[in-house]
Amino acid sequence: MKENNPYIITVAITGSVPKKSDNPSVPITVSEQIDSTKKCYDAGASLVHLHVRNDDESPSSDVNKFKELLIGIRESCPDIIIQFSTGGRGRSQQERGAMLYLQPDMASLATGSVNFPNSIYENPPSLIDELAKDMIKYSIKPEVEIFDLSMLYNAIEMAKIGRLIEPLHVQFVFGIKNALPAKKNILEFQVCELKKHLPQSTWTAAGLGKSQLEVNEWSLELGGHCRTGLEDNIKFDKSRLANGNEELVERLTSYSRIYNRPVATPLEARGILGLGEE
Repeated sequence: MKENNPYIITVAITGSVPKKSDNPSVPITVSEQIDSTKKCYDAGASLVHLHVRNDDESPSSDVNKFKELLIGIRESCPDIIIQFSTGGRGRSQQERGAMLYLQPDMASLATGSVNFPNSIYENPPSLIDELAKDMIKYSIKPEVEIFDLSMLYNAIEMAKIGRLIEPLHVQFVFGIKNALPAKKNILEFQVCELKKHLPQSTWTAAGLGKSQLEVNEWSLELGGHCRTGLEDNIKFDKSRLANGNEELVERLTSYSRIYNRPVATPLEARGILGLGEE
């Protein structure tokens, strides 16, 4: 790992699952999401991962809400990296890429299907190819989501045949019941395989629930980047709920001293990920 290698903090502010009844700080409306993003931006986040919700807090694919959110965040946080979710909980496959024409900087792309606690996260090859083509069409950099080992090798193959443009940015996801458990040796193996096959790639890791902070620490130690936020974990620690996404970001910035790695600014993050300036 290169000394003083800056780390990107991604904040996943809302997701598709947590509700106000789980934690009142979860931002649901577009205005709440813009406000939460600004607080996280001020605290040190350089990338925001976005879902939108219906008025009843259920997952939404409303293109107008994505548009309003994109405009609002770009006004309040001009250089933050904006990443839309193409995730499938509560959304039809036909709707999942409908907002990509808005041209966010990035969008999530799962490269396979996986069991979730009470459902199957379905990503058939035809959908994966369609989303990947649209991301190329609209100059969007994918964040390749790895929920299971086969997804990593699918991504490697897609890169080799030109369906994904290198260098890739990969996110390893841990702690979802029925998918990969949060184990450091699994992360180490995945990072080793990624670097062997796609050595120019960058990576981050996300731990859900109680594994969030532990996975953050492994990522910092191994030279990767970090994700936090209420989408993945509604608690600050075992004793209490988090008082907003920004509190989780602030804690993650404090690890800079421990690991001798500076927090990447949005401009630095854009350089690391090969994105143009806003």
